Amino acid sequence: MSLEPNFLDVKIMGREYRVACTPEERDALLSAVDMVDGKMREIAQRTKSTIAERVAVMAALNIAHEYLSGATEKTVGEAVDTSDARRRIGDMGARIDSVLAPQQRLDI
Repeated sequence: MSLEPNFLDVKIMGREYRVACTPEERDALLSAVDMVDGKMREIAQRTKSTIAERVAVMAALNIAHEYLSGATEKTVGEAVDTSDARRRIGDMGARIDSVLAPQQRLDI
């Protein structure tokens, strides 16, 4: 097992990225790539947005929200309050929408 990073080329929404990845992390990284690519494609289709940055941020917020919601449901005997995180994610999404709304009109 080498601790020296290797690189893996991956595609997310048709764009190629080179990511540092050890052989032991390869399967987990590929699973993460599939998850992110799927979420971004779902959001792009649902919102009809072609702005990659907006789609990426919305995908990240959705994945974070799903993770935090799942953490609340899966935690046994330990209270996890995700209400503040959910509120903050909602606020971030609203801010992103307001900033990118003029750009969407240019995308027509």
